[in-house]
Amino acid sequence: MRNWSRVLAGAVCLLLPLVLTGCMFTASFEDLYEVPQLPNEYTELRGQIESILSDGAEYATPTSGSNIQSVQLVDLDGDGVEEALAFFRNSNEEKPLKIYIFRAAEDSYEQAALIEGSGTAIHSVSYVDMDGDGIREIIVGWRVNAESQAVGVYSIRNFEPKLLMEGLYTQYEVLDFDGDGMQEMILLRSDTEGDPVAEYYDWEAQSLQVHSFARLSMTMAELERVDVGALRGGETALFVTGVAEDTQAITDILTYHQDTITNIVRNDVTGVSSEIFRYTDLWPQDIDGDGVTEVPMPVRLPSSSGVPGDTYWQVVWRNYNTRGQGGVAATTYHNTTDGWYLVLPEEWDGQIAVRQVYSTDERGIVFSVISLDGESFQDFLGIYTISGSNREYKAARNNRFVLKRQVDTIYAAAFLDGNDGWQYAISQENLNERFHLIIREWDPGEN
Repeated sequence: MRNWSRVLAGAVCLLLPLVLTGCMFTASFEDLYEVPQLPNEYTELRGQIESILSDGAEYATPTSGSNIQSVQLVDLDGDGVEEALAFFRNSNEEKPLKIYIFRAAEDSYEQAALIEGSGTAIHSVSYVDMDGDGIREIIVGWRVNAESQAVGVYSIRNFEPKLLMEGLYTQYEVLDFDGDGMQEMILLRSDTEGDPVAEYYDWEAQSLQVHSFARLSMTMAELERVDVGALRGGETALFVTGVAEDTQAITDILTYHQDTITNIVRNDVTGVSSEIFRYTDLWPQDIDGDGVTEVPMPVRLPSSSGVPGDTYWQVVWRNYNTRGQGGVAATTYHNTTDGWYLVLPEEWDGQIAVRQVYSTDERGIVFSVISLDGESFQDFLGIYTISGSNREYKAARNNRFVLKRQVDTIYAAAFLDGNDGWQYAISQENLNERFHLIIREWDPGEN
C-alpha cells in the first residue's frame, strides 16, 4: 500500500508534464492530452466516496481545529499504513453526520467502520492515543445546535467503534493530568444551573468517567483561551483565561491535587480567581524558558511624553505552586505593535519611564531614567523598528546597532546620553540577550 502523500505527489507530476523542473517523462505530443491514470487505491477510494455522495450525502468538513479536510489520512492502528477518513452529512437519515473509515486492502481501500452522530455539523476531530495501547482514539466534536456542542471519544480497536465517553462542552482539552502516562479529558462548560465548571474525566473500567469538577471564574461567553502548562514543582496545569467586558483578564489555574481537580487560585469567599488583571493581548506562557508557565500581570509605567493619557505598561510574569501562591519570574516591556519585548533588569523597577517616537518608516520606544524628585526624565535607551528601502542606513546612524533582522524590518538600538554613568546601565551584549521577538503561534481554532 502506497503512502497517500506520494500518491497525490505522483498525480501532480502527471498533471504538470510541461514544468521543466518537475517530473521527467518521455511521451509523444498526443500523450500530453490523455487523462492521467491515478493509482488503483486512489481510484477505488474516490469511487466509494462518489457512491456515498450519490446516495444523498454531502461533505461535512470539520469547522474548527487543525484537521479540517473533507478526507483525512491517519495511521489509526499504528501499523505504518494510513487509514482514510471521510466526513459527510446526510440530512435524510436519523443520525445525519457520518465519519466513514476506510482501510487499505491490497491495492485498494475498503470501508472498515462508520461513526454516526446527531447535530448540524462536525465541529472538530482529533486523533490521540489516550490509553497508551498504540491505537489512536478518535475525538469528535459534534455541533448539536447553535447554542451547544457535544464531544465523543471513540475507540476503533479492531475497527469496531466504541463510545468511551460523551458530554456537552464549550471547549475541551486532552492531557495527562494525573501523571499516570494516559491521556485524560477536561470539559469546560456550563452546568445545569448555568454556572461555569471544568469537568474532569479519568479512566475507569476501560472507559472515561467523570472523576471530579472545579468551579470557574468566567462565564463560557467570556472564555478566550486554554493553555496546558506547568507549575513550579513541574505539575501539569491548565491555564484557563477569560476576558470580561471591562477588559479584565481572568485566569483560573487547574491542577490535579489530592486526587481531584482543583482551581488553585479560586478564592473560596468571593468564588472567583485571585488572578484578575488588565487585558493586554498576552496569555500564559513560559516567558523565561525554564519549563514553568507564567501568567502576565500588567503594571502601569510612567510616561515621559508629557501627553495626558499616554499610558504604558510593564508586564510582571507570575508563576505558581500547587497552593496557588504566586512568585515573580520576570518583568518585561512588551511592544506588541512592533512584535518585540525586552526583559527588564530587576534594578530598573521604579526607576524608568517610557514614550513612543515616530518618523518616516521608523517607530521607536525610548526608555528614560526618572529623576529623584520624579519631575524630569533623562533618556538612556532607544529601541527602533525600521522599515523602508533605506532601513540599513537608518539602523547604523546615530551610534545605533542592530538587535534583530527580518525580511523587511530591522530592529536597532542606541544608548542615549542618560546611559553614561547610570548605575543600572547595561551593556550591548546584555541588551541583545534581553531583546526578543514575539513569536505568534498559529491558532487552528478551539476544540
